[in-house]
Amino acid sequence: MEGFDDPGVFFSDNFGSEDQQDDLQINRLQVKNRFREFIRQFHEGNFSYRYRDQLKRHYNLRQYWLEVEFEDLISFDEVLAEKLQKQPTEHMPLFEEAAKEVADEVTKPRPEGEEDVCDIQVMVKWNAHPHGLRDLKSDQMSHLVKIPGIVIAASTIRAKATRISIQCRSCRNFMNNLPVKPGLEGYALPRKCPTDQAGRQKCPIDPFFIVPEKCKCVDFQILKLQELPEAVPNGEMPRHLQLYCDRYLCEKVVPGNRVTIVGIYSIKKGSVSKRGARDKVSVGIRQPYLRVIGIHVDTSGPGRRAGGPLNPGEEDDIRHLAASPNIYESIAKSIAPSIYGSIDIKKAIACLLLGGSRKRLPDGLCRRGDINLLLLGDPGTAKSQLLKFVENCAPICIYTSGKGSSAAGLTASVNRDPVTRNFIMEGGAMVLADGGVVCIDEFDKMREDDRVAIHEAMEQQTISIAKAGITTTLNSRCSVLAAANSVFGRWDDTKAEENIDFMPTILSRFDMIFIIKDQHDEAKDMILAKHVMNVHMNALQTSEDLQQGTIDLQTLKKFIAYCRTKCGPRLSPEAAEKLKNRYVLMRTGATEHERETGKRITIPITVRQLEAVIRISESLAKMRLAPFATEADVDEALRLFQVSTLNAAMTGSLAGAEGFTTEDDQEMLSRIEKQIKRRFVIGSQVSEHAIVQDFVKQKYPERAICKVLLFMLRRGEIQHRMQRKMLYRLK
Repeated sequence: MEGFDDPGVFFSDNFGSEDQQDDLQINRLQVKNRFREFIRQFHEGNFSYRYRDQLKRHYNLRQYWLEVEFEDLISFDEVLAEKLQKQPTEHMPLFEEAAKEVADEVTKPRPEGEEDVCDIQVMVKWNAHPHGLRDLKSDQMSHLVKIPGIVIAASTIRAKATRISIQCRSCRNFMNNLPVKPGLEGYALPRKCPTDQAGRQKCPIDPFFIVPEKCKCVDFQILKLQELPEAVPNGEMPRHLQLYCDRYLCEKVVPGNRVTIVGIYSIKKGSVSKRGARDKVSVGIRQPYLRVIGIHVDTSGPGRRAGGPLNPGEEDDIRHLAASPNIYESIAKSIAPSIYGSIDIKKAIACLLLGGSRKRLPDGLCRRGDINLLLLGDPGTAKSQLLKFVENCAPICIYTSGKGSSAAGLTASVNRDPVTRNFIMEGGAMVLADGGVVCIDEFDKMREDDRVAIHEAMEQQTISIAKAGITTTLNSRCSVLAAANSVFGRWDDTKAEENIDFMPTILSRFDMIFIIKDQHDEAKDMILAKHVMNVHMNALQTSEDLQQGTIDLQTLKKFIAYCRTKCGPRLSPEAAEKLKNRYVLMRTGATEHERETGKRITIPITVRQLEAVIRISESLAKMRLAPFATEADVDEALRLFQVSTLNAAMTGSLAGAEGFTTEDDQEMLSRIEKQIKRRFVIGSQVSEHAIVQDFVKQKYPERAICKVLLFMLRRGEIQHRMQRKMLYRLK
């Protein structure tokens, strides 16, 4: 900038002779003409001029952008494509200028008042093999690269100047139309005023200021990209990269999307320290970022939206599939086919994936249509595997673990932006899964305060935030699929309702609660073992499974996404009348149960449970793309509710159902079990006859002793050979 203090001296960063500059100018004109020929002349087999027609169509719709496939440019001019790949900073502006000139040609005549043609943004779509985030090295700097990843944060839309006008404070002289480098680079204001100072006092140092109303600006957004989980080596943290998007690339993705980015690998200046001076050691060291020129949202990975718009053939196939008479059974079989049994749980998961109908009432209140499901029981019963399958199957899904999740991680957090120092809000798992499913494994390991935080999100499907001056409400319209273990690790039949360590406030928000027990049954265990062996031996042979009435994963994902968006069934009057009567009977049965046992049931039967049955009925109708839920749907919904929530609610009287009804008998059973565990060391061999005779001498009933031993046998705490003798004594 030293030339500004001498009049008539101009500064340029182009070194070389005038002949070299003329050659460079001719080369730029040739490149721009070649880009213009590509947009004009490139055509497919049937002579449809693809990019020329696309440019005209978008311009008439006031969408000033053009998406170009890099492979088409390679087929048109391989040398030009190589120049664009290796020197995108110089060639992308020429490409956009060429697109602007072609747009000027194809849109004439334009309406009055629109004589000036608008700037065109060129986006690039590239089908090359992507680089990993860890593979970006210095030799790819300023080159065109393609990388995959997950967007984890997005800034608000801000304005960046592309051309600025500055004015001197002293002499009021203007310098107009100064270009600003694209990306995250700024513009360094001149230190001295270059105007003629003859006959008057010189302007002071740093006299210029920017005139905002004479600047030309574009929108831009900063994204934070994290590398894919499957690309992270074992034991290492995932890496991040900053993305710069401008104009029509803003707000194309939201946090949580899996994306593939095409951009220019660039560098930006380092940050200024608190004292205002740069660290001398870091001179020449720059932070990398990616200037985005193309974004493709990946819809095939877990947790992403399925497929986009369907073509007419796929839509006809889905409607034909929904019209089949056994669609309910087929979907249930297609959910985790490698897991044996648990057919009722799979049917419940099928209802959860499709969901009921969301209703907005005239008074402004909403009734959720999403179904919440809790799997509670013994370890080793494939609860986590079912959650993992739902993560791959649901159109939108977030998988998390209860121990590693906090209240802020599940709902929303308020943080301070390190650049602007303003408070910004970042959505958690339930916000990112809006319109899908949240899978929470190890739900019982969560802290009680964190479980309370999702009460509003589960029922009202909103998250209210009032922190640091930010008062807002976020949507969390998602289903919750949770898996948990009982208090004692394994389900203890003698402990009754003590197995469930959840407050009724959280339990009542689950539409279905399944208690899964790992029961010892020789015939069932033999079938299960054969199934597991078959899965491990024939892991790659999936064609046989597809012949048994199951639906492949991609078709199932498209079917679920189509039904959720296209169908919103309601209850028919006959089904509503039947459900009303059954609800009254459910309430009466629960009251009688409390009166007989003298205890309140674990899961209260309230209006929430009535709405749960309605949602299940609507989801069954949605599988058939039917407008109304029939009485058959209500019967199946009531059956699912009976085998899940009602059975779980009656677990408080498990001991009473076996013949011990009074509290005194229950206390006696607990006393016998404690004495057995205290007197006999684990691993010791004691005959069943000796144990029974020993406790009979203490005046304990023989039947009660055998009952305790049978419970311990089912939990695997004693040897298996005693079972037949004890069952004979119980008879």
